[in-house]
Amino acid sequence: MSTSDLVDVSNADSIVEGSTAEELNRVDVPKTAQPLRIYWLYLVPLVILHVMALLAFVPWFFSWSGLVVAILGHFVFGMLGITVGYHRLLTHRGFTCPKWLEHTFALFGICNLQDSPARWVAIHRMHHQHSDHQPDPHTPMASLFWSHMGWVLYHNRDHDSLTSFERYARDLLKDPFYLKLERRGLWVKIFWLHAAIITALGGLFGLATVGPSGVIQMAASWLVWGVFVRTLVVLHGTWSVNSIGHVFGYKNYKTRDDSRNNWFVALISHGEGWHNNHHAQPRVAHHGHRWFEFDMSWWVIRILESVGLAKDVVRAKKLPMIHDH
Repeated sequence: MSTSDLVDVSNADSIVEGSTAEELNRVDVPKTAQPLRIYWLYLVPLVILHVMALLAFVPWFFSWSGLVVAILGHFVFGMLGITVGYHRLLTHRGFTCPKWLEHTFALFGICNLQDSPARWVAIHRMHHQHSDHQPDPHTPMASLFWSHMGWVLYHNRDHDSLTSFERYARDLLKDPFYLKLERRGLWVKIFWLHAAIITALGGLFGLATVGPSGVIQMAASWLVWGVFVRTLVVLHGTWSVNSIGHVFGYKNYKTRDDSRNNWFVALISHGEGWHNNHHAQPRVAHHGHRWFEFDMSWWVIRILESVGLAKDVVRAKKLPMIHDH
């Protein structure tokens, strides 16, 4: 399968023959996830992450600078890494950019504990090819919990097979950079390295602003808020696109799935919540198609385009809209 064919697979959700959203019924989880077996390699780190994020409710771990780092991290790692990088650039090729910038976005994406770039892209391309039908890795037609995070907690044979990587992410793995990230869990080590760097910077900030007595407290604050809380918020923001974005909201376009536009999801995911728009024209780099559908990630791409760092930017074609909201 050529690179262009892979892009076609990732953009397979435009109006097609077959069942429509109105004809969709409840389905079972993908056959490749049956029988259900807990994926301990993912469950344990996610449980630890949620527990550590609860430390944010302990006053000693709070600092205004830690909160600022969390908010900035949500934009830098969440928006540039996942929304712009993993999704619109690597999965759908909605635009192109220099390799150094593409790789930088990919490294930012890794810092959200959402899998390696190749595995994330492969799973998301599966989703678009089978959206809201049983092979879909995370359709809410199985259950809302399954679509939000249940699909991560159980082993799916498709997600780790060489055949799936070959079919869905071969274009990425031709790049030695992405291939290397798959080896010996390098992407996980990068996540913990970025956590260590943020913690160390917090300690230096505490030393500079409070003195030696503030080093440990400020380092701990930046770790809890800038890493654990921020990572958790980005994770649930991304998962909400899979769950809430296929259940609650309105539609602008008729698609073969039940994707919907949801303002809350768009707010917490930097524009990904205009999900029905995205499924109608998956390759398009901007997801907000109406004047009130604000898409911050699109403005970032436009800025990159204006300074020559983004090219071949795909824009929406005019499609007939429906009015069911």
